[in-house]
Amino acid sequence: MREVSIQTEYIALGQFLKLADIIDTGGMAKAFLAEVPILVNGEEENRRGRKLYPGDEVTVEGHGRFKVVRR
Repeated sequence: MREVSIQTEYIALGQFLKLADIIDTGGMAKAFLAEVPILVNGEEENRRGRKLYPGDEVTVEGHGRFKVVRR
């Protein structure tokens, strides 16, 4: 599981995908979420505005598992 570090209280799922180097731009998030299954803490999620907090686990099909951490 790869850790993705944030410096704020939370991060939106669309921003997280960019920070984790899964997508190149935030504008790609909507289309990506429509095509690729994503689980947040074991539950399917497709809203790019979903808030992720430190401790949340994100599984992106074909890209692996990630954990949100705060530094």
